[in-house]
Formats: sequence, C-alpha cells, structure tokens
Amino acid sequence: MSATIINGKELAHKLKAEMSKEVAQMKANGIVPHLTVILIGDNPASKSYVNGKRKASTETGISSEVIELPVSTTESELLKQIDQLNNDEAVHGILVQLPLPDHIDEQHIIEAISPEKDVDGFHPVNIGRMMTGQDTFLPCTPFGILTMLKSFDVEIEGKHAVIVGRSNIVGKPVGQLLLNENATVTYCHSRTESLLDYTRSADILIAAIGKPHFIKAEHLKKGAVVIDVGINRQEDGKLTGDVDFDGVLDKVSYITPVPRGVGPMTITMLLKNTIKAAKGLAESER
Repeated sequence: MSATIINGKELAHKLKAEMSKEVAQMKANGIVPHLTVILIGDNPASKSYVNGKRKASTETGISSEVIELPVSTTESELLKQIDQLNNDEAVHGILVQLPLPDHIDEQHIIEAISPEKDVDGFHPVNIGRMMTGQDTFLPCTPFGILTMLKSFDVEIEGKHAVIVGRSNIVGKPVGQLLLNENATVTYCHSRTESLLDYTRSADILIAAIGKPHFIKAEHLKKGAVVIDVGINRQEDGKLTGDVDFDGVLDKVSYITPVPRGVGPMTITMLLKNTIKAAKGLAESER
C-alpha cells in the first residue's frame, strides 16, 4: 500500500484562489473584509505566524493590519485595545496572537473579543455553538483538519476517530467536529493506559501531542487515515511531526506531511472565518 499524501499547502492554495474571487465580489458590493491581529512582544515564532497571516490575507484580497504592542503591555491596556476594535465597524475579525506574556490572563483576553469577531473560534460562545452543532466560527486548526478530510473524500460517518492529545486548541474541538460528522470519537492523552489498544482501532487518527515521531507503525492498523498536527523542530532545524512519517507510509491510506500539511490550512481557515464575519456584519446592517 502506498499512502495518499494530503498536501495542505496545495489545498490551501486552491481554497485561497476561490476565496480571492469571493472577496473581489464582496468588494464590488462595498464590503471589504478586514482582519486585525494583535501581537504582544517579540516572540520569533509568533512574529513568523503573524507574518504568514498577513501574507495570506494579501493573497486573498483581505484587508489586514498588525497592532504590535510591547511585552510590558498590561492586561487592562490590552482589554482597552480589544474594546476599541470590538466597536470599530470596519474591523470584522480580531485575533490576539498566543501565547501571551505570563502577566496577562489568556482566557480573559479570549472572552473579551466579541463572539461575532472571534475568527480564531476560541470564545466560549462559539465553542458552545460548535458543541451543539450550530453555525459558528470554528477553531482554525480543527476546521482545517475537517476540510482536508472532506476534500479528499475520507469517509467520517460511522468511523472510529482517535484523538491523541486533548488541548483546547486542537484535541478537544477536532474531536467534537468529527462527532458532529457522526464519527465515534475516543480521546487519548498522557494519562491514557494501554494507548496501543486505542490507536490500533482507529480508522482516523489525529496526532496532536507535540512529541516528534511518537506515533509509529505499531500504533496503527492497516489502512488508517493519519492527520499529523505536530510541529517539532529537530536539532538540524528542520520541522517534523508527531508521526514517524516514513515508518508508517506503507501502512496507512492517507497521511498529512509536516511541513505542508495542517499548518497552511490553519491560516486558510482563519481567512475563511474573516470572510464569514464580514458577511455576518453586512447582513446585520441590512
């Protein structure tokens, strides 16, 4: 068996081309989707992510700005900035780049963003809507994973999906999205006993634990679909995932690479959410 590679970079390029046409039509109707990103401090990884978001926005015609604030910014100052953006009708999407400095409570900041502008999909209101299957802004990485599976016609309904990792950003929400698609979902984590018993029964396995090459061929059954969310930097500086890609390639049916897998789709779904937010505001003003 030779696995089909789910190339997120290629899929993202295709989706952005479609979104560019959609944005052009919106602009023709007087709607200019706008995303504002707030960056605190000078974390190199965060700066890289923000630059990627800005570049992708430009490619699709979405207006964007980055508000860079010093690491000394207080929580109250950041909350004031968010309040201004919440009340700015020209701003459709607000994203505060995580992680934040230790003196700022991330949850306070997430909850301060208007649910209608929460294009990261982390606000409790949007999480609640996702949990109950309502239309909402979906968290970008889980949304990207679901889009990848559907784009490659991977059957989800009735299948056993095993999530290795239970973070609020990826693990928990991607499991809920698959459950909403009628999969049977099992969550595994650092306290799970007999992990192999669960992973070997997975039709779809999502690896999101942050441990390089943790998932090996012995963890998988023949023909499994594997989505690798891990981004780990090796000693030589190259990126690798949570899955032993070369070691499982001949055993699985579909697999995402790292890089060029889930990462590009995350940013693409952020843009999709921003377009959705702009449309929502336009509808509310009619």
